[in-house]
Amino acid sequence: MPRASLNSPIGSHTGQELFEYQEYEGKPYKCKQCEKASSYYCSLQFDDSSHAGEKPYECQEQEKTFISLTSLGGYVITHAGGGPHKCSMCGKGFQYPSSLRVHERTHTGEKPYQCKQCGKAFSCLASVRRHQRTHTGEKPYKCKECGKAFSSLSGLQGHMIRHTGGGPYKCKECGKAFNSPSALRKHERTHTGEKPYPCKHCGKAFICSTSVRKHERSHTGEKPYECKHAVLSSLSYIHQTPNLKRNKKTIPGVKPHECSVCGKVYMCHSSLNRHMKCHTERKPYENHKYGEKSYECKECGKTFNFRSSFRIHERTHTGEKPYKCKQCGKAFCWPSSFQIHERTHTGEKPYECKECGKAFIYHTTYRGHMRMHTGEKPYQCKECGKTFSHPSSFRNHERTHSGEKPYVCEQCGKAFRYYQTFQIHERTHTGEKPYQCKQCGKALSCPTSFRSHERIHTGEKPYKCRKCGKAFTFDCPSSFQIHERTHTGEKPYECKQCGKAFSCSSSFRMHERTHTGEKPHECKQCGKAFSCSSSVRIHERTHTGEKPYECKQCGKAFSCSSSFRMHERIHTGEKPYECKQCGKAFSFSSSFRMHERTHTGEKPYECKQCGKAFSCSSSFRMHERTHTGEKPYECKHCGKAFSCSSSIRIHERTHTGEKPYECKQCGKAFSCSSSVRMHERTHTGKKPYECQQCHKAFSCSRSFRIHERTHTGEKPYECQQCGKAFKCSRSFRIHGRTHNGQ
Repeated sequence: MPRASLNSPIGSHTGQELFEYQEYEGKPYKCKQCEKASSYYCSLQFDDSSHAGEKPYECQEQEKTFISLTSLGGYVITHAGGGPHKCSMCGKGFQYPSSLRVHERTHTGEKPYQCKQCGKAFSCLASVRRHQRTHTGEKPYKCKECGKAFSSLSGLQGHMIRHTGGGPYKCKECGKAFNSPSALRKHERTHTGEKPYPCKHCGKAFICSTSVRKHERSHTGEKPYECKHAVLSSLSYIHQTPNLKRNKKTIPGVKPHECSVCGKVYMCHSSLNRHMKCHTERKPYENHKYGEKSYECKECGKTFNFRSSFRIHERTHTGEKPYKCKQCGKAFCWPSSFQIHERTHTGEKPYECKECGKAFIYHTTYRGHMRMHTGEKPYQCKECGKTFSHPSSFRNHERTHSGEKPYVCEQCGKAFRYYQTFQIHERTHTGEKPYQCKQCGKALSCPTSFRSHERIHTGEKPYKCRKCGKAFTFDCPSSFQIHERTHTGEKPYECKQCGKAFSCSSSFRMHERTHTGEKPHECKQCGKAFSCSSSVRIHERTHTGEKPYECKQCGKAFSCSSSFRMHERIHTGEKPYECKQCGKAFSFSSSFRMHERTHTGEKPYECKQCGKAFSCSSSFRMHERTHTGEKPYECKHCGKAFSCSSSIRIHERTHTGEKPYECKQCGKAFSCSSSVRMHERTHTGKKPYECQQCHKAFSCSRSFRIHERTHTGEKPYECQQCGKAFKCSRSFRIHGRTHNGQ
């Protein structure tokens, strides 16, 4: 064929000579732009149109243009409902018999075309040709805009979207554009919920065939991607990552797709790429000609390797959430988040532990749970060597060394180390309480508090100590750890100012405020400030009258959970706190600590005005009121005021007639617990208080203290009018009446 004859019809369309007649490996027609050789002139014409962007064939119904007549015919048949050649298995229609034969292989699994280099088999000749380019490195499709080359036409078309801003196939639901009809069909399934590819092993269905193939490997254990460079260093591995797509099938006895640093094995190359970031702190493909970051965000300048990652990132700026739940209306940026959310409605928990049978919604939660069985803790702190099973726990721990608190409240400026703590704090400003109890209607701002509250109704105590058998309701492993320290005696939190050590971090923080005087929690009704958040909550109940903790045995209600637990011990007789020196047991930890001070002689609370020291904080506070004259507790019946809360409770019983403390031997009832204890000694004859000077014994601590003053000469009660002093308060009150004329 003469050269003029070759160029004349093409020149009539484009005005230039694009091709030359040349013998090129048995393919005489060679394109000047991409140097691709063709055996047929018509193929050359098609290639010309792909370069020039010319689409001379137009569909009159859809107003869509095509490069070739065959493409137009295929498009028309697609809209007409299929071609004349029907699949006997699924009924799908095709224009050509060859297309039907390729389709039938999806049912039979036949793959007659095999790659000579790696042995991988394909059902379609075009697929094996595309695959072979991964070995040869051939990239015949070049972008005119930026010069980037691709091994497949679909790759080029996908790339062109970043220049043109969209594709020819648009979704009717959300308007999103795609460069191929297959991509559009796949996307439409996110709206319809159609999942046509079920797993042969477990029946789980998927939107696309690649997803079901990856999933089936979780059953078969197949890991087909073997890294050729596993012996290289982690850095050189990163630079060779694109070669993973060219790897051969797994060789028996060789670990497939293995991390060269820690030996971990993955099913797909993308998982390995992501994993490598934790070792190198470099991003895969960075500074590499095969994977240059070609997608750059115009808002923040961040760059991405993949168009899909880039699109998802853009939604953080636009606020777009295209995936909407049909049941509750909640919208999501990412399809994976949407799929996981759907499980909260269906109850599906696809990840089941083989050890204990526990099922999980999230794969990350499942992996974290598995480490409880294996004991694996792959995340190690460089500062202190402590290891963790979860990356989030590891990151949070690192902040204890760096002091970093990245979450700052915009309203009060307070900074937080953990995002969850920050969210809960924000609710103190907004008043939001999203967690509501179905039984009593109480709303809470914190999920852990909500779960703990629910157990008040159910009585569930799922956490049990192995040493003493004590059960806990708290949904937090730290509660276990704190309790275990009562057995081990460990106190890891030490105050830098006074050296006092604590077993619990919250107790340590509250103690620090005794030095700084900080009281960050303020009552909204009366303005009183507290150093502890739980204290302000308990205090607020004095205004509202709320008593959420009710005893099932006697019906008595309490505003504070600790008071409720201590009350329960009155019924059970439990005394979990035992003194190591004398063996005496106590129901309450505060009583136990005060008792220990009788052995050590410690009196940590000292009055600044008179220098008197006390072993008990409550006694110290009551003593301070003798100087200030403060009597904050007023009787609602008669108006009498008291400096001590226990005194007003005892006094109120004179109005109500309540006598809750009964002698087990004679049945006599008392309004005060100390009174019943003193009375019981009349039966037993016990006199536990002995004077060290004269050895006289007393059944009552008050009588013992008054007696001691006969030896010391102390007379603490002094009349302000005449100056006369007395040993006991009773004598002082009787004397006061002589001045009042009573």
